[in-house]
Amino acid sequence: MDVKLERRYPLGVDAQRAWALLSDVPAVAACVPGAQIIEQTAPDAYKGSVKVKVGPALALFNGQIDVLAIDPAQRRLVLRGKGADKGGSSASMELDAVIEADGEADSALRGQAQIVVSGKFAQFGARMMSQVSDMLLEQFAEHFRAAAQAMPETGAADPPAGPAASAATAGSAGGAAPQVRASPVPRQSARPPAGEINGLAILWRLLRNWLAGLFGRRGDS
Repeated sequence: MDVKLERRYPLGVDAQRAWALLSDVPAVAACVPGAQIIEQTAPDAYKGSVKVKVGPALALFNGQIDVLAIDPAQRRLVLRGKGADKGGSSASMELDAVIEADGEADSALRGQAQIVVSGKFAQFGARMMSQVSDMLLEQFAEHFRAAAQAMPETGAADPPAGPAASAATAGSAGGAAPQVRASPVPRQSARPPAGEINGLAILWRLLRNWLAGLFGRRGDS
């Protein structure tokens, strides 16, 4: 099952601090509920895990994160993550994220995500998976916003360039590929406390939204 999402989240922080966080892959992973970087296996690859909790049951997905492109000039990061649990379910996501400046003191995180799931999670259907993915992105954006606002001010007018280690295709038609680093150097940054994705809370929100829509349709009839 394939789910595609595109969202934009205001951050309430300047673009320089937001990019300092986005270019730190372990810090970005820490903003994902239940996610954890275990080790860096290559300059542009990491091993990680995601915990999902539904009531007393706890599932653990082990997988890998690959940095496909990181472009300081455009404040753009492209990641691909994939993982599987012991029950045979698997999931992958490709995220293309950009920090957009909104004046000198504000910015926004714009992201495009393509999520592919198989196994028991695919049985929920595309509509429910889209809603669940949307809620998870909202949780990620909330954590990212809080972590970005806790970053120290840099005072720099331009995004940090950093040494270019490799080049990757940006995907823009007819244009030259930007020079990119293979991977950011992990830095000390503000990170939300570790936890797990609370599936029960997500299901409750889905049920609440469904009931609201049901009674709303009855009221209109």
